[in-house]
Amino acid sequence: MATIEVTEKNFNDIADKGIVLLDFWAEWCPPCKKFGPIFEQASDKHDDVTFGKIDTDAEQGLAQGFDITSIPTLMAIRDGIVVFAQAGAIPAPALEDLIRQVRALDMDAIRAELAEEMKQQQG
Repeated sequence: MATIEVTEKNFNDIADKGIVLLDFWAEWCPPCKKFGPIFEQASDKHDDVTFGKIDTDAEQGLAQGFDITSIPTLMAIRDGIVVFAQAGAIPAPALEDLIRQVRALDMDAIRAELAEEMKQQQG
C-alpha cells in the first residue's frame, strides 16, 4: 500500500482505521527527505497499516493540533488513539520495530488506562 496524503478534510476518515502511521514533513526539510523513502518502503511491506504523510506547510491546522514543533515527526495511531509520537528521522529497522510494537499493544488495557486517567482528572 502506498502512502496517502493526509489533510484536515480526510484525517478523521483515516485516523480511526486500525493502525495508522503519520509522517509530518515539509518539502524544505532535509531529514524529512531522507526519511521519506524509508516510510514509503515500509508502506509497501505492511498492507494492514495505513501510512499517511502530512505536509506541515500545507496542513498547518493539523500540525498545530498535534503540537508538532519539529519535523520530521512520526506518529502512530491505533484505533483512534495516539500511541506513539517522536520527532526525528528513524532508520528502517527502528520503523519495523515500531510497527511490531504497535501491532502487539493491548488496546483494551490502554483504553482502560485512559478511562481511569479521565476519571481521576474529573475528580
